[in-house]
Amino acid sequence: MNRLLSRWHGESPLQLLLLAASFALAGYAGVRLLEGDAWGVAAWFVGAALVHDLLLVPVYSLADVAAQKALGDRSRTAMTYVRVPAFLSGLLLLVWFPLITRAREDHFVLVTGHSGDAFLPRWLLLTAALFAASALWFVAVTFLAPASPWRQARRARREERARERERERQRRKETNERPPSDH
Repeated sequence: MNRLLSRWHGESPLQLLLLAASFALAGYAGVRLLEGDAWGVAAWFVGAALVHDLLLVPVYSLADVAAQKALGDRSRTAMTYVRVPAFLSGLLLLVWFPLITRAREDHFVLVTGHSGDAFLPRWLLLTAALFAASALWFVAVTFLAPASPWRQARRARREERARERERERQRRKETNERPPSDH
């Protein structure tokens, strides 16, 4: 049975079970979400998809191209260290957007009794911390790791200098052992 399932599905039965469970959960959430105002929720989803595809994807692409040009030759590996904190910061902005922009501050104060003034500075601080941690990780991987390209190039230069010194020492030794040519 396992072989037949693996041949049909291509992965393990556990992966298929988890996939089915996630679809069931998403279906349940969709049914619950559409219970109240189905047309409003559907319009929101369609609008969000259109805004994302027509407005945000070109912005993402332009920002990615600009960052790749700024990073130069190492852009393939280095871009990960820019994309990950940018994605996490954007995700946090998306989740907390009404409170960061203070669009729903009155509702937040009414429900919690606390001011919503701290959301923008905390989001900015968290974004700065994400980019700082990513920059530190980039420096550690690029310059401090034993297998880093920077260390390998440095090691190759050191070995080349040692070979050059050895060749020079060998030339001196050969010239000291030969008699002068004018005798």
